Amino acid sequence: MTKVFIDGSAGTTGLRIYDRLESRKDLELLILTGENRKNIDARRQMLALADIAFLCLPDKAAMEAVSLIENDHVAVIDTSTAHRTSEGWDYGFPELPGQRQKIAASRRIANPGCHASGFVALVAPLVQ
Repeated sequence: MTKVFIDGSAGTTGLRIYDRLESRKDLELLILTGENRKNIDARRQMLALADIAFLCLPDKAAMEAVSLIENDHVAVIDTSTAHRTSEGWDYGFPELPGQRQKIAASRRIANPGCHASGFVALVAPLVQ
């Protein structure tokens, strides 16, 4: 069974992801509650157990979360702006040419925001 950790599950984005995944029988959701949500050791442990980690955090906390990862097997989807232009991260916009294949093979995916998506969707065809 695929283990999914939502770091920042108490915020709006984390809650929405949780709502969409909670009824899936093929996933095990790893959630930290209460004071453990900000406990670095607890977060490190969950990141070590996860197959997929959603970072629903402010930029600084998302960068900290990535620094806590001690294994290569976890796929990370960062919903903040922290890694959108970082080397080694794939931009999670599958509608762009070649991106769908990159995202499917990636272990580090930077989720585009709504403003970025709107702009890129309009400008990308003009650039090409």
